Amino acid sequence: MIDTEPYLAALLEKRKQRRTMPPYLPQNDAGVAAMLQDFFSKERPGASVSDVARMGGGASKEQFVFTLSGSDGEAEKFVLRMDPLEGITETSRAREYEILMAFQGVVPVPKPIWLDADGAHFGQPAVIMEFVGGVTKPASDGVTVTGLGTVLGDPLRGKILPQFTAMLAKIHNFDWQLAHLPSFTAPLADPKQPTRWLINFWKELLEQDAITKEPALRLATQWLEDNIPDCPKVGVVHGDYRTGNYLFDEASGEITAMLDWEMCYLGDYHDDLAWLLQPVFGSKIDGIFRASDLLPPREMIAAYEAASGNIVNPKSLHYFTVFNAWKSYILVAALGMRSARHAHNHQDVLLTLLAGTGPLFVHDLARLLQMEESQ
Repeated sequence: MIDTEPYLAALLEKRKQRRTMPPYLPQNDAGVAAMLQDFFSKERPGASVSDVARMGGGASKEQFVFTLSGSDGEAEKFVLRMDPLEGITETSRAREYEILMAFQGVVPVPKPIWLDADGAHFGQPAVIMEFVGGVTKPASDGVTVTGLGTVLGDPLRGKILPQFTAMLAKIHNFDWQLAHLPSFTAPLADPKQPTRWLINFWKELLEQDAITKEPALRLATQWLEDNIPDCPKVGVVHGDYRTGNYLFDEASGEITAMLDWEMCYLGDYHDDLAWLLQPVFGSKIDGIFRASDLLPPREMIAAYEAASGNIVNPKSLHYFTVFNAWKSYILVAALGMRSARHAHNHQDVLLTLLAGTGPLFVHDLARLLQMEESQ
């Protein structure tokens, strides 16, 4: 068994069993409507499903919005999230359900209502959650991959920034030991265990799915294993915290929901900071780079420290900067590319496109590791 979080180690073993399966057939609206209607005939007898439509965005899950009308005529909107056979990430709907339930009332998140953890009804693991209104980018931003180069601009930038930092502070300072998180295991054996588990999980994904053997990736893997920093405190790490992964009301600038918790784990808060500071998620306008189009990196770090009370260690931040360039390559050029090549995902065209960004992360890794050698 891989030395990583036990639940995730089991997930990786199950993943191997899906590798030889035939191509995945994307769901269609009519088929999803039929599955939902059958599901609710048991969960809510007398209720009817209507207005089923595929949702855009994302590169991992199939998502559908639908309306559920009760026998009393009351109508509610929900979102169904379903796993394809493989995707750009390897995650658990059960863990997603648990973490969303834990953060109800802490930060704005969709409320999960029903869970099909093993795909007993929907064929693939699925979760149904309440629909939350809002947008992920301004209407003027055009057609882009969500979160890549998104420009909020003023005055949205000023309205969203304090909410963005305050929510990240609440996530990192959340008392997870009082929450009901049965599929999460606390990495408390030693101060390096949280990140060692993290590295081992992503290393196994790389070894399973690598299309090419990049020397920079081998060097980065060894460096990450040899330089694991102590975790200052074990806390909830969102795993994909950035612009593009929250909904907001464009008129008021209010964040209505923080999304995409599927890569959440218990670990070092420096990981989230290094992730949101990545150049790929920011903007550079008039020579000024803004992380997630909110603030320049140094100012973002200062704003986070002020909001959270957590101290940002430059060496730990650098470590996770290397880790996130490595992780990004694994996401786009290993997991994403393999699932597209084997037709195991509904977004094969998008995943193939994203794989083209792999060399950017290889270049970034080479630069970061060269910086390390010169110090």
